[in-house]
Amino acid sequence: MLLPLALLTGIFAPQTALEREVLAEINFARTQPHHYAERLRDYRARFRGKVVRYPGNPSGLLTKEGTRAVDEAIAFLERQAPLPPLAFAPLLPRTAGDHVAEQGPGGATGHLSKDGANPRDRARRRGGGAYVAEAITYGPPTAPEVVRQFIVDDDVPGRGHRRTLFAAEMRFAGAACGSHKIYRVMCVVEFGRTPTGVY
Repeated sequence: MLLPLALLTGIFAPQTALEREVLAEINFARTQPHHYAERLRDYRARFRGKVVRYPGNPSGLLTKEGTRAVDEAIAFLERQAPLPPLAFAPLLPRTAGDHVAEQGPGGATGHLSKDGANPRDRARRRGGGAYVAEAITYGPPTAPEVVRQFIVDDDVPGRGHRRTLFAAEMRFAGAACGSHKIYRVMCVVEFGRTPTGVY
C-alpha cells in the first residue's frame, strides 16, 4: 500500500517523493503562471476530441470538456500575476493524510469525511484552525498530472481547485498521497492562510 502515513501512529511521516513533487509543481505554477501556460499548450495539442493521450498514458484519458477547459485554463494563466511560493507547514499534510487514510481503503471520494467533517473540521481536530482549503485528485499518479488536473479543473463547476491553488491569501500547504481502492492513487493538498490555519 502507498499509504505514507505514520499518521496512523500520530507521528509526522517525512514527505514522500510524490508529495514533495506535488508541492514543487504547485509552486512552479504559482510563481511562473505564463510558463505553466506553455505546458498546457503542449497538453492541448495531444487532444483528439475529448480524449487526450500523453507520455505515461498512451491509451488516453477521456475528459468531460475536452479542450474547452484547457483553453480556459491557459487564458487564466496568461492573466495571472505571479504569486509567492507556498511554504511547507507540517500540520497541513497531517490533515490531508487523515483524509487519505479514511478514503483510500474503502474507495470513497469527496471532501467530506464519513462523519460529515469537512477540511476545516479535520484541521481543527489536528489542533489547527478554519482558514484552510483543500484540493483532491483521484487517479493521477505523478505530480505534473495532479497539478494539471487542479488547474484545468475539467468538469468542476466554478473551477474551485484552480481558484484555491492561485488564492493569494493561501501561503502554506502540505500534501498527502496514498493508495485508493478504486482509483489506485489519491492526493490531497491542504492550503492554509497560516501554518496551522489559525488566523
